[in-house]
Amino acid sequence: MLKTFEVMSAKIQDEIYAMGQKVVVANEISLEAISSGDVKLFSKAKSELNNISHMSNKIDNLILRALALHQPEARDLRSMVSYLKMTNEIVRAGTNTKSFIKNFSKSLHTDIDFNNILEFSIPLQKASIAAIKTSIEIIKMDTIQEIEKSYQRVLVEESKTDDLYAMIEKNLLKKLSNKVELSKDYLDILSSLRRLEKIADRAASIANLLIFAHLGGELHQA
Repeated sequence: MLKTFEVMSAKIQDEIYAMGQKVVVANEISLEAISSGDVKLFSKAKSELNNISHMSNKIDNLILRALALHQPEARDLRSMVSYLKMTNEIVRAGTNTKSFIKNFSKSLHTDIDFNNILEFSIPLQKASIAAIKTSIEIIKMDTIQEIEKSYQRVLVEESKTDDLYAMIEKNLLKKLSNKVELSKDYLDILSSLRRLEKIADRAASIANLLIFAHLGGELHQA
């Protein structure tokens, strides 16, 4: 019976990892689109997220089945609870990614001068990707040292996105005051970049859930 639960748990981990990788790849492709100026890549990035809700439902059903058929011990129960919450966090990261792709790609067709914006938005997206990628990689880690080291890196990258977004916000609001006719365009681009910060927030939540799964204690989410 225990062996069966372990097999189910490994399958759930693999499914969550695959789901998280879709969010990572979508963000990496959208970064390539921005860096290269190839707007066609935005569609490719968005298509990576097509089945993410379906994947989440499938994983949640696997988790509920594992809990219903077995009586996991404390640590295994913590893992299942964490995984159940984690799928929601990954879906939210995917939703923020879709919003970013949709709104940022629209803004490229406006009269906004993007040279200065890209100077900060590209590092913002890189930090966001580093946060979500690292948090997903924790799923495959076994040692506490590895997990804690990666957890700290997620928090550093998440903090970096906060700082970069604050700099962009200050910069764009200054431009907005000088070009009132483009105020809506600047607010739209600011809103889209906010999605990147939110992706990093979701990454921190995922990392927190994985720390809880391994170490226990109180459950905190970003």
